[in-house]
Amino acid sequence: MAEKKVGRVTYRYNFSEILELFRLAPETGGRFPDYKAGQYVALSRDNCKLTKKSAGPNGETIYVYDLDESGNPKRGPVTHSYSISSAPFETQDGGYLEFYVVLEMIETGTPGRLSESLFKLDPETDNRITYMNKIAGDFTLDKRAAADRNVVMVGTGTGLAPFASMIKQVNFEAGRSSRSDKLFTLIHANRTREELGYHEELLAIEASKKFDFVYLPSVSRPTPQVLADPSLGKGRANNILRHILGMQLKEEEELRRAVEAGGDSAKAKAALEKTVKPVLPRHLSRELLLKRMDPTQTVIITCGNPDGMADIAQIADANRIRFEKEDW
Repeated sequence: MAEKKVGRVTYRYNFSEILELFRLAPETGGRFPDYKAGQYVALSRDNCKLTKKSAGPNGETIYVYDLDESGNPKRGPVTHSYSISSAPFETQDGGYLEFYVVLEMIETGTPGRLSESLFKLDPETDNRITYMNKIAGDFTLDKRAAADRNVVMVGTGTGLAPFASMIKQVNFEAGRSSRSDKLFTLIHANRTREELGYHEELLAIEASKKFDFVYLPSVSRPTPQVLADPSLGKGRANNILRHILGMQLKEEEELRRAVEAGGDSAKAKAALEKTVKPVLPRHLSRELLLKRMDPTQTVIITCGNPDGMADIAQIADANRIRFEKEDW
């Protein structure tokens, strides 16, 4: 079993109230194990609010706080694995691991266990995190995309983390005369412009043209300012992909199925009315993107929201494109 170590947070940045980036330095005198872009590591904190399984209104399993006799959440250690968003070369050079983390909510609408504690980190005072001295996982380019010329990455929310690591590492290696012959396309959607992690860095990598890379950022809850910004896409990542491939939106497909089944379609209609119609950034055409998704040479790899990944799997299957996803 891997040894536990205690590192310290040296840097923290909040994109929003529910999204942060932080860097973890290894235990004093130590170093992190070598790893490949796309892998993950287990982190833990001791004073976390604990949860337990409970039955929801319709008998479904939900998670609620595990309360003590006074009605307060019990506290204890919680461990969770997180994808590493730093690239291996950054860890070798800077001696840190970087993470792009969302504040998870349980069904009661209150913060989840480990992430709630991570959002209280302070590099000056409360900066200790326990980590397993083992980096694992096979969500790597050599395992998931070795034989494919076109690699289409689709990240929802913090599902960008492994892709940020991959793209930064490919860019670094290209700068050292190890240019990849693959075509990389990254679609990343998050709720707001501010929550598009690594946005400026990814734009700079795309502009450098060290390797064939197209970056498509999208905002799923656009403000009037975002709607007026032609450099940003609009809509959820799965619907952006559906648009590129000439498919109905997920909500349109669900409404069609509800109507065909002869059931109550009111819920599906309401969902469609609220859906942000996909719009591509002005500098990217649907035709250009389609050329990068030849089914005979393409793999779609995805990480993020389970519902989004399930729909992306259906999109890939409908277009006979090979599909891979991050599994924990």
